[in-house]
Amino acid sequence: VQLQASGGGLVQAGGSLGLSCAASGRTFSTYAMGWFRQAPGKEREFVASISWPGGRTTTYADSVKGRFTISRDNARATVYLQMNSLKPEDTAVYYCAAGTTNWSTRAAEYAYWGQGTLVTVSS
Repeated sequence: VQLQASGGGLVQAGGSLGLSCAASGRTFSTYAMGWFRQAPGKEREFVASISWPGGRTTTYADSVKGRFTISRDNARATVYLQMNSLKPEDTAVYYCAAGTTNWSTRAAEYAYWGQGTLVTVSS
């Protein structure tokens, strides 16, 4: 499966931004989807995941819980990340990923990755 992330940009602290990740192929609903991010000089970290097939279960990093929402539309083969109350520490390149293990927060369990989209939050 190929993934194409979009929606990044520059936003002020306290603002909102929505990311999208479109997948190719007909098997989107059989993949757990995740969002990860990597800030300059830091390791890639888990942000959120949503289960397959229907997205019944979502998991969030503590740092974004209550502010970010992950969702999926299997008909459009797209996963979304709605980010509210953004903070400067949310600045990073955001990556979407697909894997077969539900509820995973580990990057190693996601086999497919998008190219990343930059989110910059100014203070």
